[in-house]
Amino acid sequence: MEEKRRQLTKAETQVMKIVWDLPEGEGSVQDILDRYPEPKPAYTTVMTFAKILTEKGFLLARKVGKANRFRPAVAREDYKASVVQDVKDTFFGGSFTSLVSFFAKHERLSDDDIAQLRAMINQI
Repeated sequence: MEEKRRQLTKAETQVMKIVWDLPEGEGSVQDILDRYPEPKPAYTTVMTFAKILTEKGFLLARKVGKANRFRPAVAREDYKASVVQDVKDTFFGGSFTSLVSFFAKHERLSDDDIAQLRAMINQI
């Protein structure tokens, strides 16, 4: 991501997850709504989120007839990397070691998890 984008709210993240997973790579508000879990929001609510996400630079809109079709302007992996970088900078002073140490102390790592982490480190 070239410019710094704001982080997504929980509701915006839900919309983006649906859009990132659209089979054709893009979809209408109805396509997004159809993939929402129950209880589904109102059509106008999803339309509002799509408009906000477009204004924030997370979605691109393309007019097809009277409706818009939306596709991601930001790849899921790029957004995840940006969020993790922000968490690392904000809460761990930019230290990767502090970030990993936090999770190692606060997560219940199985022996298999630890073995996988060691294998990944050894590959670097």
